[in-house]
Amino acid sequence: MAAYVRLGDLLDPAHTVLLTVECQRGVVGPDAALPELARAARSSGALGNVARLVDGAHRAGVQVIHAIAERRPDGRGASRNARLFRAAERLPVHQLSGSTAVRVAPPIEVAEEDLVVRRLHGLSPLHGTGVDALLRNLGCHTLIVTGVSANVAIPNAVFDAVNLGYAAVVPADAIAGVPADYTAALIRHTLALVATVTTTGEVLGRLGPPRRGRPQ
Repeated sequence: MAAYVRLGDLLDPAHTVLLTVECQRGVVGPDAALPELARAARSSGALGNVARLVDGAHRAGVQVIHAIAERRPDGRGASRNARLFRAAERLPVHQLSGSTAVRVAPPIEVAEEDLVVRRLHGLSPLHGTGVDALLRNLGCHTLIVTGVSANVAIPNAVFDAVNLGYAAVVPADAIAGVPADYTAALIRHTLALVATVTTTGEVLGRLGPPRRGRPQ
């Protein structure tokens, strides 16, 4: 785990953004397209920890961004250049724009000040989605990455954040993938090399007392 003092240096609420990745009903909900991933997110406690982090961010005045993956009913603009995309087209649950599947999943609560960014293509919550511009306009220095999956979108988000010049923080108990031992190996052997790996409790402990709002 990260050194506690170092984590405190990174988590200045005025310059920190919490990102939730694909924590949507059609991915981690009870009727998700990928039941194994949904079960892993819930049984591991990762989804509950994302909800705790979102609540803590709201109380501390930390901006929250929810990254949602979706597709139009006609499929226009959707990526088809990888097996994953073609397999998704055959799943019984589609992440269709405007549907219940692309709503943020309970127990995560979306506040009025949260930003919800929706993408129609690709694998990354950051690349080509406009999130980078939002982060810069928000004065972000540190991006806390949470959600699913450790197989694809989470490492994409972490690598993109680092390549764009942000410090990435990953609460290891607030991400999930399949199988569980793969997630642990990814954290230890890959994410720990480029991000500050920590826990939900440590992040909440360092965000500080509630603030009325973010400095302008």
